[in-house]
Amino acid sequence: MNNLNNYWDSGMSWSEYRKLVDDLLAQGLSTGDNNTPEIIEYARLNQARMQRLEKHTNVLPEVMETAGELPTGMRIMVIAEGWCGDAAQVCPPAELIFQKLNIATRYVLRDKETSLIDMFLTNGGRSIPVFIAIDENGNTIGEKWGPRPVELQELRAGWVAEGLPFEKQAELLHGWYARDKTVSTQKELAQWLQSIAQSAKMRTS
Repeated sequence: MNNLNNYWDSGMSWSEYRKLVDDLLAQGLSTGDNNTPEIIEYARLNQARMQRLEKHTNVLPEVMETAGELPTGMRIMVIAEGWCGDAAQVCPPAELIFQKLNIATRYVLRDKETSLIDMFLTNGGRSIPVFIAIDENGNTIGEKWGPRPVELQELRAGWVAEGLPFEKQAELLHGWYARDKTVSTQKELAQWLQSIAQSAKMRTS
């Protein structure tokens, strides 16, 4: 895998990413170049979702216990966009977990750095958000995580196969997230971090 430090250096902190999303919406825009009225409306809904999750999410106790002993210097890059519904649902609880574990993060816009997302495709597509763990040298540790919890990923594949309209898929998707209350996201991220800890341990043993 290529050294990813250049992408890290061009990335944003969580607060910078959130400020960018908010500032663009204040101008009637979103991240990326596709600023249709529909995209702007999705971005506004996602802004509200992120604000709500930032305010009301609590890290599950078992998440801190499951994460494992993470390698020194490990960092996490997140590929996201302000208009992406999954990013709005997944990134706030993820960032809260990373902050509690003292893991540095950087957020990179998918459509600004397409060469990065093209290294981490999901079933051949540029699905986001994607979480990538890297060491101090910019090398990846373990596999990526994303774009959404496994159960929801399987459900969405079924909706696509059924040919459900995008609006209906979005309704079902956000309904699932609302019922799940970040539990699946938190548990899967903890398991992902545990796998990274194990992968790093094998590399140094």
